[in-house]
Order: sequence, then structure tokens, then C-alpha cells
Amino acid sequence: MSRLSINFLGAAGTVTGSKYLLSDGEGAALIDCGLFQGLKELRARNREAADPALRRATDLVLTHAHIDHSGYLPKLVRDGWRGNVVCSEATADLCSVLLPDSGHLQEKDASYANRKGFSKHDPAEPLYTQADAKRALELFSPAPFHTTRRIAGGLATVELHRAGHILGAAIAVVEWAGRRIVFSGDLGRYNDAILPAPEAIAQADHVIVESTYGNRRHEQVEPANLLGDIIERTIGRGGSVVVPAFAVGRAQTLLYHLSTLRAQGRLRDVPIFLDSPMAVDASEMFCAHPSDHKLDRAACKAACGAATYVR
Repeated sequence: MSRLSINFLGAAGTVTGSKYLLSDGEGAALIDCGLFQGLKELRARNREAADPALRRATDLVLTHAHIDHSGYLPKLVRDGWRGNVVCSEATADLCSVLLPDSGHLQEKDASYANRKGFSKHDPAEPLYTQADAKRALELFSPAPFHTTRRIAGGLATVELHRAGHILGAAIAVVEWAGRRIVFSGDLGRYNDAILPAPEAIAQADHVIVESTYGNRRHEQVEPANLLGDIIERTIGRGGSVVVPAFAVGRAQTLLYHLSTLRAQGRLRDVPIFLDSPMAVDASEMFCAHPSDHKLDRAACKAACGAATYVR
């Protein structure tokens, strides 16, 4: 039996930058390729010299599109990597929005640093550009859920199962050298309003679990009613409600709950605005992937129509 190894190149000691390198001396594959986010010392890790072992990976499996799992890929491509990217179809679509947007932000940050002169580099360079992100998207080869794809030069296979975290999120089940290794990615909630529950994996030799909130218990509340009560109480005293939310995932859940409240006769005279080009694009993708969520066409259309979109 070949000797398998796994290198933890991110999401260890912190909750961003997810990267796991599987190899056996002959072949290698990368599971997730996330950007470090948050504090300056974490972001600085994105500019460190990449582990040379990354170049040996012929394939990259993305569990989902969030930047802390996908956002380092354009940097890898900028540095010359030209492998194959396996992910779900919805993840590929979301990455087509998120990765160029991330490149745009990298360019803006570099431009701002040059204008203000606070970078130790002269000139400050973006980690990667929108063009790098678009080159990365050319490497994507989406796979349907529950189908087998060969990776690592044919030495291994991967199968995607639904994780319920965001649209297209997957648990990656890798079979290699007679072993079954399960990567959870980020897992969603059971009984989520719009996304399927994480699928149960019956057997594994090794399980790599992401557990950012593993020490918490979710409150047993009805989110739509709680949200409606807060909004009505605030509007009633002349206020406005501003909700900062992840553009992909949380924003769409909020839209669904808001549309549910309006269907119940609540919030009828309350104007609702969604001010995020990325969230607008992501919301429209929900209706393009009906098999990846619980909503029927009418409910999806109502959710997408709950707010006035502002770009």
C-alpha cells in the first residue's frame, strides 16, 4: 500500500486559508485553496513563498466558493500552476463572480497603498489581478454531485456530496491507495430554510473536519419571526435596519425570510434594498440552480424579488 501523506497548509491555528495537500510520492492533489483573511499577520501569509509541494498537485478540489476556500487559486495560477479544478457546477458559477471580484479588491488595495505611500514595497503590487482570476476560471472542470472523478494522475478518485453550507457546497470524499479520506469543507445546518442538510457519509478511514463554530449550540428560534420583530420594532420608532451579511449565502437566506414575512402580510410598507453587486449576482444564481436548494421556482422568484437591487 502506498504511503499517503497530508500537509495542512492553512486553516490550522486559524479559520481561514483552507489548503490540504494529499500526496503519495507519485501524485498529489490539493483540497481547497483558500486565502488567509482577517488580521494583518494572517493576510501577510498570502505573500509568503508558496510551499513547493503545491506545484506537484495536478488537481485541485474545491469544496465551495467562499474566498477562504477558493481565493488563493488566482495567486497559484499567477505563479504558473496549470492543473485541473474539480468542484460542483454551482461552485464554478459562484467562483466566476467571487474570484474576479477578489482580484479587483487586490488591485484597489495596491492602488490605495501606492497613493498613500504606506507599503514597504515600491510600488505595491496586488497579490493577483482580475486577469489572473479569469485565467484561473479557465481551469475549472465542474462535476455533478455523486459522480466519480479521477485525480492525481489517475491514482485517486473524488466524489462530491452535498454539504448544505452555501449554494453548491460539497463534502469531498477521496479514495486513494485503498483509503477513504473525507474532507467536510464548511457544513451547513440541518433543517436550513433553503439549503439541503449535509449528507451523511457512511464510512471513512480519515475525516478532516472544519469546526469554526464547533463549541456552540444554535438557538432554537424561528428566524423569520425574530427578524420581522426586530425590523418592525426598529421601523416603529423611526429607525432603519442595516444588515451586514456575507454576499454569498447569508444574503440569500435573509432575502428568503424577508419574502416569507411579506407573504404573511408583514413589512408591506417597508422598503428593502440589497446594496451589493456580488450579492445581486449570487441571488440570481439561485434560480439558475434549482436542484441545489429547496425552493421551488415561485419561492425562488419571490426571494430574489424581496429587495430593490442597488449596484
